[in-house]
Amino acid sequence: MGAADVVPGVSGGTIAFITGIYEELLDSIRSVNGEAIKLLLRFRIADFWRHINGNFLVVLLAGIGFSVATLSRIILFLLDNYPELLWSFFFGLIVASAVVVGKKITQWTAGVVLLGLAGAAIAYYVTVATPTQTPEAYWFIFLSGAIAICAMILPGISGSFLLVLLAKYEFILNAVKELRVGVIAVFGLGCIVGILSFSHVLNWALKHYHNATVALLTGFMVGSLNKVWPWKETIETYTDRHGEVKPLVQENVLPGAYEALTGQESYLVYAIVLAIFGFLLVYLIDHYTDEGNTASV
Repeated sequence: MGAADVVPGVSGGTIAFITGIYEELLDSIRSVNGEAIKLLLRFRIADFWRHINGNFLVVLLAGIGFSVATLSRIILFLLDNYPELLWSFFFGLIVASAVVVGKKITQWTAGVVLLGLAGAAIAYYVTVATPTQTPEAYWFIFLSGAIAICAMILPGISGSFLLVLLAKYEFILNAVKELRVGVIAVFGLGCIVGILSFSHVLNWALKHYHNATVALLTGFMVGSLNKVWPWKETIETYTDRHGEVKPLVQENVLPGAYEALTGQESYLVYAIVLAIFGFLLVYLIDHYTDEGNTASV
């Protein structure tokens, strides 16, 4: 999840869904409530830990934190030097994820189909929205954290890409690399407030309108494929605060057109191999997760 969340356009929620921990994740987050606070204030630590599913949350958050801290430099390097290969891998991963998640819909109705289409349209719109310049004040950093974390637990909606739209993606990554404690703390507080609030809504929707909610999430994944298409032509650029020129508006193109327009290698064969690998990785994870769940029953 941490590795996925670092990449703009890929959602950690997608990884949680295909590995079978999504609903447990939502339940665990939702359990951090008033009852949990009462247990903590009464120093009933063991009861508090069981109430919030502490072992699960600590291991998961440690994995996410470790991945973000160790992979952020690697991911940024790959995005700068081999974007076609990185996006190809995630393209295959998300295609398979949409198939896997869509299989969880038990009954297709007109309403379910419409919600799936709506999810795809929303996610597509997010991917074509143009980033804007935004303030670096603490209140906006807090708001950015709250918005991004909600997206990070939604399969198909990338929290890191929303940070790109909010012009805070590189700002936050640099704050992590430079250990700017104030920025990290405010952003983290926004994440905590956002996820505790939104998890209740999402958990309720899954329990009461499962097929409709899963269709919406599947649509999010399908719509997000526009962002992770490997070959793009840069239409507009902008200069960041470090003086580096970055893409602002891009359009998807075919591999041959990409080579003609940019003069760069498309790595088509390698891209196809990596896309297939990403697809098979998700398929195998889903296959063995289903087998494990069946065996446990």
